[in-house]
Amino acid sequence: MENYNQTSTDFILLGLFPQSRIGLFVFTLIFLIFLMALIGNLSMILLIFLDIHLHTPMYFLLSQLSLIDLNYISTIVPKMVYDFLYGNKSISFTGCGIQSFFFLTLAVAEALLLTSMAYDRYVAICFPLHYPIRISKRVCVMMITGSWMISSINSCAHTVYALCIPYCKSRAINHFFCDVPAMLTLACTDTWVYEGTVFLSTTVFLVLPFTGIACSYGRVLLAVYRMHSAEGRKKAYSTCSTHLTVVSFYYAPFAYTYLRPRSLRSPTEDKVLAVFYTILTPMLNPIIYSLRNKEVMGALTRVIQKIFSVKM
Repeated sequence: MENYNQTSTDFILLGLFPQSRIGLFVFTLIFLIFLMALIGNLSMILLIFLDIHLHTPMYFLLSQLSLIDLNYISTIVPKMVYDFLYGNKSISFTGCGIQSFFFLTLAVAEALLLTSMAYDRYVAICFPLHYPIRISKRVCVMMITGSWMISSINSCAHTVYALCIPYCKSRAINHFFCDVPAMLTLACTDTWVYEGTVFLSTTVFLVLPFTGIACSYGRVLLAVYRMHSAEGRKKAYSTCSTHLTVVSFYYAPFAYTYLRPRSLRSPTEDKVLAVFYTILTPMLNPIIYSLRNKEVMGALTRVIQKIFSVKM
């Protein structure tokens, strides 16, 4: 077994893939997911920007979600790919702090934005006449700005603490990115007070938003149940169930990982769960929220027709 005890300030990311055929298969699969996430989210951003029919509050929120997902997965996967291909698992002390900051900022921003999108759907279905007032572009900008500000302040506090605590001789982080709870296992001091702040942050930024999303979709489903159109009910049930499934893929593993005390954590389990909210969700969001949408597909058709008509 390799000895990762060292005197330098660099950290070592033990990674997700073993150096074997299974590791090569998992690496290839995750790299393909990464490419799909890049293509899907970039396509959504460009499509919403190019097609005037998608210049609405709902699609403005969707474009922001795609932008977050694009940066979110790019914060994690490129470093994983580089480490696997070149066998260089080290990351500088500063680099680890930067990766941790951007990961936490984007993760909390996405959690808050998903809550805003659930509220958008709730107002659109339950209060359609009030929609232009409650969900205007100004309101959307305020929700997005608030999400970025809150997430930045939260991540800055957690990252500064993680970089200021004393670490023991071993700098081997048993994870595939600089996750603060994984870094704390290397601390040479008692971190129980900080673990309490992690529990509080997780409750405020994950558990409460997920509860709000579940309540919003519950009200939506109740309103849909009262609809007279059987086809409309079926379509709405399908959409809501799909959205809730993807949202659960993001919130549930994230909350379960961060709510547990350090004594009950398993590095292997944490890494597997992290794949859901760092890699799978950014790939699934453009498919579930956008590409299955008839308006988006119609916009895609119009943009393609314009491109070919210009070339001809």
